[in-house]
Amino acid sequence: MQKKLKIVFIFFIFGLSGCSPEYNLATKREEMIYYSTEREVKMGYNIDKELAKEKDFKLADDPLLQKRVEDIGRRLVDVCDRKEIDYHFKVLADNEVNAFALPGGYIYINKGLIEKTASDDELAAVIGHEIGHIVARHSVKKLQAAMGYALIRLATTAIPQAQEANVAADYAFTQILAGYSRDDELLADRLGARYCKLAGYDPRAMITFLKRLQEINRKKPLKPRSYLKTHPYVPDRIRTVRQELGEDLSFDDFINIEQVHEHPLGK
Repeated sequence: MQKKLKIVFIFFIFGLSGCSPEYNLATKREEMIYYSTEREVKMGYNIDKELAKEKDFKLADDPLLQKRVEDIGRRLVDVCDRKEIDYHFKVLADNEVNAFALPGGYIYINKGLIEKTASDDELAAVIGHEIGHIVARHSVKKLQAAMGYALIRLATTAIPQAQEANVAADYAFTQILAGYSRDDELLADRLGARYCKLAGYDPRAMITFLKRLQEINRKKPLKPRSYLKTHPYVPDRIRTVRQELGEDLSFDDFINIEQVHEHPLGK
């Protein structure tokens, strides 16, 4: 495997010369994306298949809950800035408060998170945030920075050694769960609030949901897969949503910055 990875990285270095910038509708600027939407979708598909084998990622046995998430998700997708891919919404039978998105349109919402939402508006805010990550291709750019396009290809192309594909998929998923950058999170919040408003949901529900989770998590330590662990900076996020909605800001919006402590198992 090591020899194969070295060869792939050599092709990666030479392949960069043929890359061209791509306009990102979410960030409103040209960015270097080293592989196609087709490859991104295939990578998400492969990671999704690997997750289906893990006992920690069992789907919730609740058709009505699954339909509720899908219906909300479809309304948001109809108004989002990226419609060239198919979106897949899945509810996990996990009581931890968390949600995450995979490259290529795969969105997972834990049952534990849904139970903390007070309305469809709040659930739409969470789903809209994850759609925002996919629209901005945050997973793709994060993985490019971490392992290079050539290594990601092991998870997106058909290769004889299935173990190598599994290793790449596992690494990619670990990077996603580790969390995005502060700027990526804030952009996903802006997009999520925007899509909620366009889809007919109350975008301020994102603020009420964040405040509730902040109070809940202040009373207990953050776990590696908690929503506020992989989605930090709550006061910053609330201020960003209010700015997106054109609301007036107060002095407290700029001084009430949460201190996020490092967790030994991740960001």
